[in-house]
Amino acid sequence: MSTTTTTTVAQPSHVSSGGDAAINGAPKKPRGDTKRLHHIPRPESLEAQRKWQLEQMAGAFRIFAKLGFADGGSGHISLRDPVDPNTFWINPYGVHFGVLTVSDMVHIDRQGNRIGGADAPVNKAGFIIHAAIHEARPDINAACHTHSPYGRAWSTFGRPIDMLNQDSCMFYDDLAMYANFGGVVFAPEEGRNIAEALGPTKKNIILQNHGLLTCGGTIAEAAAFFIALERACQTQLLVEAAIAPGSVGGAVSGLKKTYVDDEEAVYTKEGTGTPQVMYMQFVPEYQMILKETKGDFLL
Repeated sequence: MSTTTTTTVAQPSHVSSGGDAAINGAPKKPRGDTKRLHHIPRPESLEAQRKWQLEQMAGAFRIFAKLGFADGGSGHISLRDPVDPNTFWINPYGVHFGVLTVSDMVHIDRQGNRIGGADAPVNKAGFIIHAAIHEARPDINAACHTHSPYGRAWSTFGRPIDMLNQDSCMFYDDLAMYANFGGVVFAPEEGRNIAEALGPTKKNIILQNHGLLTCGGTIAEAAAFFIALERACQTQLLVEAAIAPGSVGGAVSGLKKTYVDDEEAVYTKEGTGTPQVMYMQFVPEYQMILKETKGDFLL
C-alpha cells in the first residue's frame, strides 16, 4: 500500500479565508489569519507512481459505488500511465464499481488495444471519450465520468451551475458545457467534440442530457472534483425547486438566489479548487474506504 498523504500544519500567517465587503469604496480586504499547506505526496519513481495511482483509482471506484454513482455497465475512470504517457488505464466493462480492484484495471494504447493489466473488455464509449481527452490535454492524467443521479438530472437543462456558495466556487471559470448530445458515444468524433468543449484549461464539464465529467492531474483531484460537482448539482436542484413558481418557498416566502460575486468567487476558487486542495478533499474518503474494506481493492 502506498503512502496516502502527508499533512503539515504551518504557523499562522496573514492569508485570507474570505472577503469583507468594501467600505466607502475601499477594496475588499482579506480576513482571518490562517495558512493551510497542502501537499501531493508523489512517489519518486514512475513505477511507484503507477502503483500509487492505480491504488487510488481502485479506491475511487469503491467510493463512487458507496456514494451511489454506479450504474450497471456505465461509467469509467481513466489514468494516464506515468511510465508510458501515451497509454492509459481504464476499468473493465460490466464490472460493478464496488468490487473493482487494482488487478482488474486494463492498460490500453491510443488505438484501444490491450497492452497489459487485466485481460478484459473495456467500454467502447469510455475509451473514445477518455482517449480524446488524454490526447488533447497533456496536463490531464485522470478523468472520471459516471451517470450520477444529480449530475444527470441537472445536465438536462444545458446550463452550468451558479456560484451559490463556497463549494460551488470550486468550479469558478473551471466548468465547461457540452450542449450537443450525440447519443451513446460510438464515434471518435464525439470524443473529440467533448475534448474540444472542455477546452485548453478547464477540468470539468457538464455533458447535456448525459452527465458529468471531471479531470485532474491525479486520480484524487479528478475524483474529488466529481464528488463536489455532483453535490453542487444537487444543491442547484434544491435551490431551483425552492424558488420555483408555485413552490412554498418561491410563492409564499419570496425566496431568491444570492450569488457569490466574481471577486469572491475567484478568491474562493484559489483557496478551495486547486490540485493540492482537491487532493486533500479525496484523502479522507480514501482513508474511510480503506478502513471499511480493509484495503481489499489494493489486490
